[in-house]
Amino acid sequence: MVLMGVLLLIILMGLGMAVAGNRWSDMQRREREQELLKVGDTIRKAIGNYYNLSPGMVKQFPPTLNALLKDERFPVPQRHLRKLYTDPVTQRPGWGLLYAPSGGIMGVYSLSGAHPFKTRNFPPPYQDFEKKKAYIDWVFAYLPETDNSVVSYD
Repeated sequence: MVLMGVLLLIILMGLGMAVAGNRWSDMQRREREQELLKVGDTIRKAIGNYYNLSPGMVKQFPPTLNALLKDERFPVPQRHLRKLYTDPVTQRPGWGLLYAPSGGIMGVYSLSGAHPFKTRNFPPPYQDFEKKKAYIDWVFAYLPETDNSVVSYD
């Protein structure tokens, strides 16, 4: 009888730990998702800054993400980003890159095919994310003509 009680207690503790583990995992994924929104927006703004500060008449997108760290187009190099961020969702360096028709990088996106938790109430530049099924579809792009838009590539 005591053995059955101990066995039941162990089973209940195991179930409780499994539920707690799932909640912890979900909480971590939500935090990574929020970090993706923050980092993606930071990179998008840096690309816009690089583009808008282009010397001369012809505006240019950065040829690489490293160009955002040290923009050598000026006598004194400019810094548009402090560091190259890792993808918060995959937790690996490297991003998917969206290239402008004229050349250069105009946006980035996560390489994760996971489904996002957040599906609505995105800030204005990212309202299009509500229709997306995976993080890889969240494109953080700078479009000069609309200034705060994202590119959709359905």
